[in-house]
Amino acid sequence: MAYKLLIVDDETANLRLLERLFREDYICLTAPSGQEAMRLLDQHDVAVIISDQRMPQMTGLELLKETASLRPHMVRIVLTGYTDVEALVEAVNCGLVYMYVSKPWNNEDLKLRVSRAVEHYEKNKLQHSLAANNERLTARLAEMRLDLVMALARLLQLRDPYLYSHASRVSQYARQLGENLSLNEKCLSDMTAASFLHDLGALGSRGEIYWPFPSDENVSLAKTHAPRSVETVACIAEMRDIADIIRYHHENFDGSGGPLGLIGEEIPLASRILRVAKSFDLLTSPKYEQQALIYDDAIERLGRGSGKEYDPVLIQTLADLRIEPSLLIGIASSQIRSLRTI
Repeated sequence: MAYKLLIVDDETANLRLLERLFREDYICLTAPSGQEAMRLLDQHDVAVIISDQRMPQMTGLELLKETASLRPHMVRIVLTGYTDVEALVEAVNCGLVYMYVSKPWNNEDLKLRVSRAVEHYEKNKLQHSLAANNERLTARLAEMRLDLVMALARLLQLRDPYLYSHASRVSQYARQLGENLSLNEKCLSDMTAASFLHDLGALGSRGEIYWPFPSDENVSLAKTHAPRSVETVACIAEMRDIADIIRYHHENFDGSGGPLGLIGEEIPLASRILRVAKSFDLLTSPKYEQQALIYDDAIERLGRGSGKEYDPVLIQTLADLRIEPSLLIGIASSQIRSLRTI
């Protein structure tokens, strides 16, 4: 395979000399200026560029900076006969320039350096190809995880439409709390998924799911929802972070909860947020509408557990946000779409 070599120098004699040196091994392109070099790079996939540093209008380094995004795989070599060593060393250290060669050069040494530059070009291409494949694989895994979350959420909807609408609202509350606290998008997405799946364990329950429970048996059953949900979600390796958010969302801020009795900030922040969001929704949008509390009453009720069941900072944040349940219209599909950033 014949690689393309672009030689840039404002001195015609140097262009001809370098072209004669390399034309037997490479397809040589020549340019007397940076502007002409840019024009050629628009048309050719160049493996290696050799540019003189001191040129009028555009220096070699200025040219190579312009080419970095245009031809990211291309290997850049600078020829210099001046005392620009400090700037050139910095360019090499930051990866802009592969190497610099002082004038006058040794022909055999320069040929060896260009041969190594071509090998580096092939490595660059391979690394880029691997990175691109990795990005495609990551995107595919994200799509698969989204599909799994959607499928599991739909199963929940078949079991009880209220559970699905509850999960949808909780995801909205949790996300708004998380955004207010500047959580990164990965954490927000995991928390959204956990909000949809935290009651997945209810699929195997009998009787009523949510308060008020008509019997002590159903109270006991409700306590098994989170462990069942965790067991199901944790079966999928790519969703174990989501499972952990669900696992710890029944921990109490004062350490009296379970499963581990974690205290305060020992409890993952996403789990603390899920706990507050879930409790708020159960107060404002219970299964039996006649038992719903208005916003201020719900905040007051949660406030009684501030520092006990709930993180005080999150209760205050929720109070300041004033997220009205009546404004949460058609959020299920939009929240599921947000999982695409997982």
